[in-house]
Amino acid sequence: MSNEANDPNEAPAATTDGRAAFRLKQYESELELPRVMALIDAELSEPYSIFTYRYFLSQWPFLCHVAVLEATGEYVGCIIGKMERHKGGQRRMRGYIGMLTVVEKYRNKSVGTGLVKSCIREMIRRGCEELCLETEVTNRGALKLYERLGFIRDKRLRRYYLNGNDAFRLKLLVDRQTHVDSPTAHAKAMFANLQLV
Repeated sequence: MSNEANDPNEAPAATTDGRAAFRLKQYESELELPRVMALIDAELSEPYSIFTYRYFLSQWPFLCHVAVLEATGEYVGCIIGKMERHKGGQRRMRGYIGMLTVVEKYRNKSVGTGLVKSCIREMIRRGCEELCLETEVTNRGALKLYERLGFIRDKRLRRYYLNGNDAFRLKLLVDRQTHVDSPTAHAKAMFANLQLV
């Protein structure tokens, strides 16, 4: 893990208000898997097996980003996604955010927003035209974060989680002409200050 700002796999998160400084980096290897698993297992309500992690990380490691405290190297947030052709008539490329977590004491410090933006940007750069995810209807923080980034509620999924809670499926549609070199005005404004990780 390098602290160099010009490393293409890392991007420092700006902190001008005295918050803990962190950087975003892409998942690099299986050696990081125990740290990623420990972080997600400690913070999310759903249990995941090692096979679930390997399903995502072996195929789409470029869609796993972690937030690392500059001072200590501690992992304080993680996002894991995937992308594939969506079943349906148009067969558009769909990005999916499977897991997002931030250690509780670092929430509301732009860690989650940075992780989501970095994952979205990579999905768009790789050709995704639609992004989706599920989140608990009771998770107001996550709903606020995703809706602020342009996601809309697509449907309510009854008793989706093991704890019996419902979920909202959220979607973000990306204009077919949108790509990293020529983003639409909305996407350009949303990702103007984001460095690729």
